Amino acid sequence: MNLPNYTRSQLALRNGQDKPEIWVAYQGIIYDVTESRLWRNGKHYEHWAGQDLTAELADAPHTKKVFERFEAIGLVIAPIE
Repeated sequence: MNLPNYTRSQLALRNGQDKPEIWVAYQGIIYDVTESRLWRNGKHYEHWAGQDLTAELADAPHTKKVFERFEAIGLVIAPIE
């Protein structure tokens, strides 16, 4: 998978409020959920866009297969420490 890298700060800006794009990450892959009616205004039930949802998916009523319907657009890179 040859996708561009984005920082967590760049991902956070795609929260449905700060920029028109609505992105979420799962297992380090960023998905564009902008066109999903379920992510309007950057919120889907108790989940917020602009962040990695890997830990939260354990409580979701669906599996990771839900991300197959969205375009993978990037990878989250860890900050340099």
